[in-house]
Amino acid sequence: MLSILEHIHTHEDLVALPDERLPELCAEVRAFLIESLSHTGGHLASNLGTTELSVVLDRVYDPWRDRIVFDVGHQCYTHKLLTGRMAGFERLRHSGGVSGFPKPSESDTDAFIAGHASNSVSVALGMARARTLAGENYDVVAVIGDGALTGGLAYEGLSNAGQSGEPLVVILNDNGMSIRGNVGGMARLLSRMRVRPAYFEFKRRYRETVGKVKPVYNAIHRVKEHVKGAILPANVFDDLGFYYLGPVDGHNIPALESALKWARDMRRPVLLHVITKKGCGYPMAELHPDKYHGVSQYDALTGVLKKSGPTFSMAFGGELENLAAEDKSIVALTAAMADGTGLSGFEKRFPERFFDTGIAEGHTVAMAAGMAKQGAKPVAAIYSSFLQRAYDQLIHDVSLLNLHVVFGVDRAGLVGEDGETHHGVFDVAYLSSVPGMTLWCPASFAETREMLRAALYDCKGPVALRYPRGGEGEYRGSGADVVRVFGDGKDAAIVVYGTMINEALAASRILAAEGVNVKIIKLGRICLLPCDEVFAQLETDTLVVAEEVCAAGCVGEKLLAQAAQRGMALRARLLNLGDGIVGQGTTQELRHERGIDAEAIVSAVKGVIAHER
Repeated sequence: MLSILEHIHTHEDLVALPDERLPELCAEVRAFLIESLSHTGGHLASNLGTTELSVVLDRVYDPWRDRIVFDVGHQCYTHKLLTGRMAGFERLRHSGGVSGFPKPSESDTDAFIAGHASNSVSVALGMARARTLAGENYDVVAVIGDGALTGGLAYEGLSNAGQSGEPLVVILNDNGMSIRGNVGGMARLLSRMRVRPAYFEFKRRYRETVGKVKPVYNAIHRVKEHVKGAILPANVFDDLGFYYLGPVDGHNIPALESALKWARDMRRPVLLHVITKKGCGYPMAELHPDKYHGVSQYDALTGVLKKSGPTFSMAFGGELENLAAEDKSIVALTAAMADGTGLSGFEKRFPERFFDTGIAEGHTVAMAAGMAKQGAKPVAAIYSSFLQRAYDQLIHDVSLLNLHVVFGVDRAGLVGEDGETHHGVFDVAYLSSVPGMTLWCPASFAETREMLRAALYDCKGPVALRYPRGGEGEYRGSGADVVRVFGDGKDAAIVVYGTMINEALAASRILAAEGVNVKIIKLGRICLLPCDEVFAQLETDTLVVAEEVCAAGCVGEKLLAQAAQRGMALRARLLNLGDGIVGQGTTQELRHERGIDAEAIVSAVKGVIAHER
C-alpha cells in the first residue's frame, strides 16, 4: 500500500511531508521499484542506493525551477517517481512508458539528457553561467557518481567549475561502484576519505554554533586554514577550487538535508561527498550490485533473475579467451564493461592481460594504441555508443600509424529499451571514416568467432567487429566471407549485413509466395566496401539495401555513389534509420516502426519493381 508515494506529484507535496514520514516514503519508493522492475526490467541497484539522496534533492531543490543534472542518468528513477510519473513505470523503458534516463521532452523536471557519463559538471556549469549572464535566480546542482568520476571529462568540468566562482553544487554519490567496483587513483582517494565521516558532523555543528558569532568564527577559521595548509595534505577538490563538504551518510536523511542546504546556501562552488550503498534495502542487490545493476525480469520476493540465453558478447569473449590461450601477445581492454562485453571470463583466466580502465573510452583506445606500437595485440571491447567518445583517438592514435588494434563494437544497431542514448546506429558512419579501418559485421555466433580470428591474424591496421546486443536469429551460418549470396532470383536484389539477414530471409519467403524471386547479398565486411563483388552478383537493376544504422554514411549511400561513378543505372530503395534518433522499445518494435523489418523490405521490393514497370 503506497499511502505516501501515490500522493507525491509536485515539489510542494514533498516539502509539505513531515520530516518523520520521509523514511516511510523512502521505504515505499524502494518497495515500488523492486516490484515494478521485476516485471519491466531496468536499473535496480543504482536507484535503490540513491533513494534518500533523490528524495532530499527534490525536497531541497525545486526541480520545476532549479536544474538538477544527473550524471550516469540511470540513477533518476526515484526523481521520476517524485515528479508525477509513477503511472509510466508500468512500461518503463518500453514503448509508451517512461525512459530509463532523464529526458527533457518527457518532463521539464529532467534538466538534461544523460545516457552516458562524466558530463554533468560541464553541463551544470554551462547552465550556471547562463543563469548568471541572464541575471536569473535559480540553483544548479550536478549529481555525479556510480563510476562517472573515472571519466576524464569529469575532471575538465571540475577544474573549470571550481575556478569559476559560480554558485554551483556538485554531489559526489560515492558508492565505490560503477557497474562493478571502481578502478583507478580517484577510487583509492575516495576510499581514504570515507573513513572520516564523523569529521563532517563535527564541522557542521561547529559552524552552526561558533559560526553564529562572526568575529570569533572568522578568527578561528583563519588560524584553522593556516594550520591545515601547513600540516595536512591537500584535498584534491579544495585544490580545484571547490569547498569540500563530507563525507555524509547518504542514507541519513536529516544529515543529508542539512548538508545539502548548507552547500546550496554557500553561494560558491561546493562539492558534497555523499556515501551510499548500491542496492540498499534489497539483500540480493546489496550482495551482488553488479548483477542487479541492469536487470531483466526477476522474482521480486527471492531476487532470482530470469535466465538469459547466449549472446554475441559471450561468443566474442569466449573466442577471445581461446585465442589468448594460444597467443600470449593478446591483451583485452574494456571501459568499465567487463561483464557487458563478455570479458569477465577473460579477466578471471588471464588477469595479467586484462585491463579495465574505468569509464574512459578515449584513454582505453589511446592505451591500446600504445600497446600495439610496442608489439602487443590489443583487443578493446566497447559499446558502440560509448566508442563515439574516442573518435579522436581512433584517428590520431590508431589510424595515423596504422596500428593493429582490434575493436569489439558491442551493442551495434538498435539496443531496445535503453533508447536513443544507447542505440549503436552511428558506428558504420564514423568507423568507415577512419583511414585504414577494416569493419566486419558478423551475423551469427560462429561468424563472430571466425571474424575475430580473421581480424587478429588476417588483417593489418585498425579492425573492428560490430555485433548486436542479445542472441542470434534464424541465420546460423559460419565463415568469414566478404560476400555471401542466397538465392538466384532475378526480380530484385536485397543487400544486408549483420543480423538484418534474418529480416531479408523472412522477406524473401514472403515475396516468393507472391511470385517475386529475389537474390540476397549478405556482406560480411563493409569497410573496405566490396563494391566489385556486390556489383558482380547483380542480375537486375532493381536493388534494396536494408540497414540498421543512420542514413548518413550508410552502406546503401556508398553503393549508389560507386554505381553512379561507374555509370550503372540502378533502381534502388535505401531502408535505414534516417537521422538515427530512435526512441525506446523492443528491437523488433523499432525495426517495424522505422520501416526496416521484413514487411518493409517486401514493400520496398514491390515498390521498386512496380516503378520499373
